[in-house]
Amino acid sequence: MKKIITVDGPAGSGKEKISKYIARKYKLYHLDSGILYRRLAYELSKKNIKTFEVDKIKKLLKNIKKLSLRKTQVLRREQIGKAASDIAKLDFVRYFINFQQRLATQTLNKKKGFVIDGRDIGSVVFKKAFLKLYIDVHVNIRAKRRYKQLIDNGEKSIYLKILEDIKLRDKKDKTRKNSPLVVPKGAKIIDNSQAFKKTIAQIRNIIEGINWWKTQYQIKYQMKNMKL
Repeated sequence: MKKIITVDGPAGSGKEKISKYIARKYKLYHLDSGILYRRLAYELSKKNIKTFEVDKIKKLLKNIKKLSLRKTQVLRREQIGKAASDIAKLDFVRYFINFQQRLATQTLNKKKGFVIDGRDIGSVVFKKAFLKLYIDVHVNIRAKRRYKQLIDNGEKSIYLKILEDIKLRDKKDKTRKNSPLVVPKGAKIIDNSQAFKKTIAQIRNIIEGINWWKTQYQIKYQMKNMKL
């Protein structure tokens, strides 16, 4: 049976970076749910469909069987992120994206399992996940990290505006009626305000203390490191 690790948390908490590490370290497939929302937002922008044009969005979704999981730089643009946040408030869009995530875990030939990050993965999409993590970071730290990321990518940005945007996104995520951002039941809360190495150390202690990990991976790693 495929194992699923969910990684939830607010915008800019480092979910993707952490999920990528877990996937690489433990040979799991990383599925970024945020990319699916951004991909859909990008599809809307290409057809000049506004995020408030509900009927047009519904019509578009009827013609999409499977969203691409391919990550491109255009999906990281700030306006695409804002549009993704807006459409995420729509119940039928969240239902569609949740279906796309479940479809991916069923159709992708990944025997060992998945690491899936988002804002309602452990609380709604995969309630019975093998392991649930919730990444927590103070909003000021998240804003500073996002500001640096945009500057490093060559985009003009203002820190205070980013801070207000993240606060607004947090409010939207936590107060929406359908699938609000919450700490999933049974989730391990991880503080990612510190150095990344310390965050990873917390997570490794959790994962490597689970019997499943020991039986599936520990023996293999030990054999790999043995001198013949």
